[in-house]
Amino acid sequence: MKKWIAALVLAAVLLLGWIAAGPFMTVNAIRTAVKQGDTAALSKHVDFASVRLGLKAQVDDYLVRRAGPSVQSSLLGAIGLGMASSVAGGAVDAIATPMGIGAVLEGRNLLKRFDPSAPRRDAYEPVEPAEPLKQLSYRFETPSRFTATVNNADGDPVVFVLTRQGLSWRVTEVRLPLDKMLP
Repeated sequence: MKKWIAALVLAAVLLLGWIAAGPFMTVNAIRTAVKQGDTAALSKHVDFASVRLGLKAQVDDYLVRRAGPSVQSSLLGAIGLGMASSVAGGAVDAIATPMGIGAVLEGRNLLKRFDPSAPRRDAYEPVEPAEPLKQLSYRFETPSRFTATVNNADGDPVVFVLTRQGLSWRVTEVRLPLDKMLP
């Protein structure tokens, strides 16, 4: 009888250890996939549909807050916000791809590409490879939710939220510092 209890306790401890180590193993797998440019491996660890929906909601919220109540209450303002939201949706669609998420994980600020006042660089200019998830900080929010924070090129925090799905972990949300990134 004591052997069964010991075996059950051991199995429970091993399961908890696996769940606790899961996000760290997932972050390491994502780092390796980004370094190697392996979009298929990255796709296994990122729920792009969920990330895209979350980013669109963040951008829409930012646009509405930035516009203010007077613009929101007018018919032309509502039409303008709708058009701005659809244009911003294109930028979100560009970010919520394996290549876009890989660039964000490396700390690049992709939204600067859409800023017409930002200086342009030559397409053939060599780019120094960035270290993905460099200077990462992380924490458990709940037993099923884990955050990993990396600073972008401007030093602003970008938070990647990993959610446990069964025994595996996937990135389900990316929180961008839109107030600091966009004009």
